[in-house]
Amino acid sequence: MALSIRLSRGGSKKRPYYRVVVADARSPRDGRFIEKIGTYNPLLAKDSPERVKLDAERAAHWLKMGAQPTDRVARFLDALGVKERTPRNNPKKAEPGEKAKERAEERAEKLKAAEEAAAAAAAAPAEEPAEEAAAEPAEEAPTADA
Repeated sequence: MALSIRLSRGGSKKRPYYRVVVADARSPRDGRFIEKIGTYNPLLAKDSPERVKLDAERAAHWLKMGAQPTDRVARFLDALGVKERTPRNNPKKAEPGEKAKERAEERAEKLKAAEEAAAAAAAAPAEEPAEEAAAEPAEEAPTADA
């Protein structure tokens, strides 16, 4: 029989209250359990001693019997010093998806093209007045003679 140490939800709607229970992994979340070893009230302040109450001795006993804690319960057990929890590391979690990367590349290309066009437009008027100034005296001379 696969045992798990997990949370069983109680309380009313939008007012959760959890029991930390040892249960058969196949039983429903709020269904039959073997033993209640603690409570968890997420509505209390994080530094409140009433927030998480666990019987560390019973938890250690069930861990020796092969019970597997869920992620949340493993955090509680780590805080009590009953079981060492390895921190999870998912560096790809914040990485955008493929479509988002494609959209970002398209935006970057459009921005680069717009910057190049703006630079070309800024450079072109600076050159044109010099050419116009040089061309104007040549055009004015024949009109003055006529």
